[in-house]
Amino acid sequence: MNSSRPLRVAVIGSGPAGIYASDLLMKSGRTVEIDLFEQMPAPFGLIRYGVAPDHPRIKGIVNSLHAVMEKPNVRFLGNIEVGTTITVEKLHEYYDAIVFATGAVADRDLDIPGENLNGSYGAADFVGFYDGNPRFHRTWNLTATHVAIIGVGNVALDISRILAKTANELHTTEIPDNVYQTLKTNQATHIHIFGRRGPAQAKFTPLELKELDHSPSINVVVDPEDIDYDEASIAARRASKSQDLVCQTLEQYAMREPKDAPHTLHIHLFENPVEILGEDGNVVGLRTERMELDGTGHVQGTGKFTEWPVQAVYRAVGYRSEAITAVPFDHGTAVIPNDGGHVVDPAGEIVPGVYVTGWIKRGPVGLIGNTKSDAKETTDMLIADALAGRLTPRTATKDITEYLEAQGIPYTTWDGWHKLDAHERSLGSAEGRERKKVVEWDEMVAHSRS
Repeated sequence: MNSSRPLRVAVIGSGPAGIYASDLLMKSGRTVEIDLFEQMPAPFGLIRYGVAPDHPRIKGIVNSLHAVMEKPNVRFLGNIEVGTTITVEKLHEYYDAIVFATGAVADRDLDIPGENLNGSYGAADFVGFYDGNPRFHRTWNLTATHVAIIGVGNVALDISRILAKTANELHTTEIPDNVYQTLKTNQATHIHIFGRRGPAQAKFTPLELKELDHSPSINVVVDPEDIDYDEASIAARRASKSQDLVCQTLEQYAMREPKDAPHTLHIHLFENPVEILGEDGNVVGLRTERMELDGTGHVQGTGKFTEWPVQAVYRAVGYRSEAITAVPFDHGTAVIPNDGGHVVDPAGEIVPGVYVTGWIKRGPVGLIGNTKSDAKETTDMLIADALAGRLTPRTATKDITEYLEAQGIPYTTWDGWHKLDAHERSLGSAEGRERKKVVEWDEMVAHSRS
């Protein structure tokens, strides 16, 4: 490939994974022009639609992502779903390489009886609701007084905080009106988080676990009997400062006197959910089996079962990616098959000019920061292929926007995001807060294209 002409790359997905990949491509030493495609009208993916609204510290990551998007070699093209709005085949005409960074937004199944009862919810659906994702429900049934959350990761903590805080506490954030009005109907008084292993295996991050206690509305309770370690667990603590801090925080919750608060958040360890109980099609309880450490950091069943009276169950056991038309996909692992960066076909052969990064590459594991090293692995492969002449040069002589306009596709731009951003900030300012999020898809597009 002619090294004198810019390398033109389509990055699919404008969350952290896609933006980090774009940034690294621009820092590669090669002149690169990047079009960052996004199916939503607005950018930032996980940060806008996956991070809880009461986490402004994490949302501050947007500032660094914003700086990348402002660079002249990056162009944002939103409201375009690759595989539907435009085909992968068509993209190959306009770009020398394509990088998929579409993340993971669907829920993994728990695969236990009762999962389909009314009142059994996937975490992603609830997160989509309270984060104002236009593809999710505008209201939510919050009549349950006792709620179970299955999972010991940060998503479980996010959900528990949203359910345990008052609507007025959350009104200071960017939540839209429909979310605020719905949260005002919340009747939850007892929220139970269940994990099948012990404190040394919990996937919480220390700060998030500690922040649970910052709200005056929440009393965090841990049973002292759930604080247990075997040799492997002790070794895990010693090997990780972060894990040790998680253990310390759980121990502190277990030892302290109860706090006077309207909502109690119980963290149950060594309880393995085996069945969601129902009557007349509705959730009425959760059955768990008590587990114990086996000396290797793993757990085994004790044969002791407990039934917890709850009216709602939230399954926060992980996200899964979804397939993209005309792109290889492993439905078992829910990732695009790859060799660390190149997309590979079912025969294990590299698909020329197609790459993958982020959660759709490696599954929904790790923190946002882990995405940087992941993106570097992928972009290094892409640049090496470009230098070695292994990319098929683009054939189109016109700009992709001419095609989009000819097809009548109402795409949004970075300038459009600035307009939507200003509108959301003005809505928030009128109520004494930083931002109020616009939910409706057409409204986002209208403000972006005004």
